[in-house]
Amino acid sequence: MGRFPSIAADKAKTGAAKGKLYSMYSRDIYDKAKKGGANPDANFALKQVIEKAKKDQVPADIIKRALDKVNSGASEDFEETRYEVIGPNGSTAIVECLTDNVNRSVSDVRTAVNKAKCKMGGINSVSYNYDNLAIVTFKCDDEESVLMALLDEGIEVIDEEVENGNITISVVPTDQYKMKQVIEKIIPNVEYLQDEIGMYPKEKVTLDGEDKEYFERLIRLLDEVEDVKTVYHNVEL
Repeated sequence: MGRFPSIAADKAKTGAAKGKLYSMYSRDIYDKAKKGGANPDANFALKQVIEKAKKDQVPADIIKRALDKVNSGASEDFEETRYEVIGPNGSTAIVECLTDNVNRSVSDVRTAVNKAKCKMGGINSVSYNYDNLAIVTFKCDDEESVLMALLDEGIEVIDEEVENGNITISVVPTDQYKMKQVIEKIIPNVEYLQDEIGMYPKEKVTLDGEDKEYFERLIRLLDEVEDVKTVYHNVEL
């Protein structure tokens, strides 16, 4: 879907991948609940990650345990970190981690990057070619009404794409909550096929041969790293 496909690291439905997925959601739910309160109705960030966890079929007891941990007064500290990666022939990646050990995460990410014959970049060596956006995708047969309603509320639509009856809308992250309120007023019980804040490339590149093999290896290795939450990249795969 043009610029805005789901470009998180591949989460194959193997036992190991499911275990990592569940663990990352557990961390993320705990972290957001600890920072903003354990009531999803009063903590939009928490509500959003719980909704995503349910869509990814994370068992209810894992979600409950993460919330119970906060309510019990347990004290764990997680930090969000970001690494920029330069790959072959104009390819780049942004790796987001949620970790309780920054030294471990940077070491594990660097090992994966080196094995894929890519290199770590400095701050903003890659990210200047990406936009930080909030995007939603949902079924819609009257996109003009939705777009006009957003405009009426003073929400600037950065980009929009329509494909196969689905519309994808992007706005600045600070407008995410307000955008969803407008959409849900027009389409009650709307189901979001995609609902996230992420880093999206301004332009994409196509790789061939060995370059493509190395970049695919990079994505695969990063997805195996315990602390890696999301990988964004600019490659058509």
